[in-house]
Amino acid sequence: MSESVDFTVAIPTYNGESRLPELLERLRNQLYTETFVWEIIVVDNNSTDNTAVLIKNYQAGWECPYPLKYCFEAKQGAGYARKRAVEEAKGKFIGFLDDDNYPVSNWVAVAYAFGQKYPQAGAYGSQIHPDWEVEPPKDFQRIAPFLAITERGNLPLLYEPHQRLLPPSAGLVIRREAWLKSIPNQMILTGRVSNNTLTGEDLEMLSYLQKFGWEIWYNPEMEIYHKIPSWRLQREYLIPFFRGIGLSRFVTRMIPLKPYYRPLAFLFYLINDLRKIIWHLIKYGKGLKTDLVAACEMQLFYSSFISPFYLWKQGSLTKYHKESKFIFDD
Repeated sequence: MSESVDFTVAIPTYNGESRLPELLERLRNQLYTETFVWEIIVVDNNSTDNTAVLIKNYQAGWECPYPLKYCFEAKQGAGYARKRAVEEAKGKFIGFLDDDNYPVSNWVAVAYAFGQKYPQAGAYGSQIHPDWEVEPPKDFQRIAPFLAITERGNLPLLYEPHQRLLPPSAGLVIRREAWLKSIPNQMILTGRVSNNTLTGEDLEMLSYLQKFGWEIWYNPEMEIYHKIPSWRLQREYLIPFFRGIGLSRFVTRMIPLKPYYRPLAFLFYLINDLRKIIWHLIKYGKGLKTDLVAACEMQLFYSSFISPFYLWKQGSLTKYHKESKFIFDD
């Protein structure tokens, strides 16, 4: 009989050959993990670089008591990679680290301890510090949380459903039982790919967990550093990025609601998004052409406004109706 596993570190990666070595070295040197059993799984999400060769070379010299595993997921998108990670994982808890997330030396230990302490926690996120390659633009703190920067104090924080605030998937730990009992086999949002800018797959997942009664927490002891290269602060990246976030919002807004509330909520969000657009135009006007942060906010408001129409036109709201139980079922 195989030994039971307490904790799985899952690393979804796409072309992460240059980013993975630092992360693997940090995981190789984790402290205070002697009292439980854990593993590492790298989920190669259809990479075209030498990610597979890199992991094979690491495995050849891997002398840690916790195994380093590799699997390949051909379907492009972070949602597919995370689903595959859950299928492959043996741990009671699954801690997701992106290939540009670098945890401190006790991250695994405190992540496992938190799950043991809070049995109703279906998921809990890390304290995420930015590691900027270049200094961000003026007022960037207004939109920084969208880049998975999460510094919400040094005390544990319960995300209440009515607050409409959830942690990012970077540094997120999922209780495997909660995933299996709450997450539909096919979700609507699957993550950004070359021909699809929709994001928000992490928020869709967490919305289902809350809907089924699981708690979502912020654990500040789980600290990671998120390396953010200069190109992620450029307009060419940020505007499409915020467009993808906005276009996915109708899904994450509707999941927590009872079906009979959704038509009213649809009208409320439509009016509120329109109000934000008008106010933003009045406040910034022509400055939207030069103020990158304000331009990102405008893109978010506008894309959120058209989100239901865009998703309906794309067929996303009905394609997976049976599996997701999103439109009519409760």
